Amino acid sequence: MATDRTDKAVLDRSFVAAWSVCLVFYFLQYAMRSAPGVMLPELRTAFGLTALGVTTLVSIYYYTYAVIAVAAGGSVDRWGAKLPIALGIVAVAVGSIVFPFSEVGLIGSGLGRLLQGAGAAFAFTGAVYLAARGFSAKWLATVIGLTQAAGLLGGFAGQFAVGPLVRDVISWQWLWVYLGIALAILAILFFVTTPASHPPVTGSVWHMFAPYKVILRNPQSYLCGIIAGLLFTPTTVGDMIWGVRFLQEGLGIDKAEAIVRSSMVPLGWVIGAPLLGYVADRIGLRKPVLFGGMAVMLLAGLAVIYFTPLLPHYIGGLVFGIASGCAMIPYSMIKEANPDEVKASTAGTMNLIVFGFSAILGPVFGLALQRLSGGGALTSRTFELADSIWVGSIVLALILAFFLRETGTAARPVLPAAGQVRPAE
Repeated sequence: MATDRTDKAVLDRSFVAAWSVCLVFYFLQYAMRSAPGVMLPELRTAFGLTALGVTTLVSIYYYTYAVIAVAAGGSVDRWGAKLPIALGIVAVAVGSIVFPFSEVGLIGSGLGRLLQGAGAAFAFTGAVYLAARGFSAKWLATVIGLTQAAGLLGGFAGQFAVGPLVRDVISWQWLWVYLGIALAILAILFFVTTPASHPPVTGSVWHMFAPYKVILRNPQSYLCGIIAGLLFTPTTVGDMIWGVRFLQEGLGIDKAEAIVRSSMVPLGWVIGAPLLGYVADRIGLRKPVLFGGMAVMLLAGLAVIYFTPLLPHYIGGLVFGIASGCAMIPYSMIKEANPDEVKASTAGTMNLIVFGFSAILGPVFGLALQRLSGGGALTSRTFELADSIWVGSIVLALILAFFLRETGTAARPVLPAAGQVRPAE
């Protein structure tokens, strides 16, 4: 059984401050993750790409995100948060500045997007690591939910705020440059703010991957990652990349209105991630909240895909987003199913699997749209057929969740009273 960290009665203010700065990083990189969804026509024109090509360009972010997530977790567990996360912020800053300019060529822009993904892999992992040292352990799911809410608020801004900005205020290219400059400043602030949390380490650099021997021998780790990955992709790919196009090209909705309606999904996640995490902490059980969230997510997803014209505006996407917050519960479960000393590496494992799904299903969805449309205009029927991918992913996640072991505090063995013999674990 995984060991539990002794609970803290007070906050560690230095780590809470560093966590707060890391939340800004998580917010900005999430905005950069979703922003391409409101500028797909500009990207297609600038680089001369098809629907499959532009989806691949945007989705390669997830390739390096998934792979580097493993190194991110191991490096933070080994060296602490200070240097690894600061370097991650710098990588995103450089990638942001390089990405938008067609003058560097499609390869250069692709490299910029890869750098964004590589650096962004440190954001959530680092935030969870810092939160675990700054906050009480009994509120783990709540704090992880709040952390994810900050990211999804960035996802909401990446659609809701970026759309009007690139339409009326600045060019889409210079938006990326300004984001890169802001991140470079943030890297300095993070490095100055974050306390050193590890003594000097010895041994080979490969020792940072040692925690994964523990994590990857646990079948529950795979289940948590696969379930979360299946629940993330309808939002990260289905909405954040293609949601605006579905409403605009499939249903003929004005672009400005389509941006607002699509942005309801990440806004709902801002509400749902901490809310569902709080409920799971409050009742001391994870699985009932996870099942409830998936059921509502499936019903709301079906309504959005097939009955959008009949739904009140904004409601379907908002409900779907709130229910999608259940995707964060496996992040708490994998930590509780593994020893405490590998906490950052569990986040790395989750990100590897979760965003591996996004990296694979992004191009698959783009290919499905291209094949179903015959290379022509995208219609509502085209999207309805292709969106069956997301319906299937939610159903599969629901089935796999039956094999998860409950890890909430209400399901853990009660410690023996003083003088009693503790049963073997």
